[in-house]
Amino acid sequence: MVENLVKIGELTPRSRGVNLVAKVVSKSPERIVSSQYDQTEHRLSEVLIADETGAINLVLWDDKVDSVNEGDVVRIVNGFVKLFRGRMQLNLGRFGTIEASNIQVGEVNTDNNMSEKQVGFSERRPRSPRTSRFRKSRTRS
Repeated sequence: MVENLVKIGELTPRSRGVNLVAKVVSKSPERIVSSQYDQTEHRLSEVLIADETGAINLVLWDDKVDSVNEGDVVRIVNGFVKLFRGRMQLNLGRFGTIEASNIQVGEVNTDNNMSEKQVGFSERRPRSPRTSRFRKSRTRS
């Protein structure tokens, strides 16, 4: 059993080491994309997963595309949230895993779709007291 399970509604743009259980609500048709690093082709599918607190798009690459179908309950271990075009999406990366789970997920909340919310600058990087607006207000004697 995975410790420290989080709920989708608790995810932030900085969430790392995400462990959760959710239901696959929908799965986009797979498409072929070229890597920006080496121009190799990869399979990609976006999957909308949800629990009782919210929903988020999960990006699956290559072999992981085949690992889930609509209606499945999945367990994600060591995922991370990434901003893509100003919206949050969940990724597995090199160190994350996804597998079928026998944990029951009841009603899901797709109204609170974390991937549909535009993340503002203030949510990505809170201002610190050392920002330029404070330095500019100082006067030299």
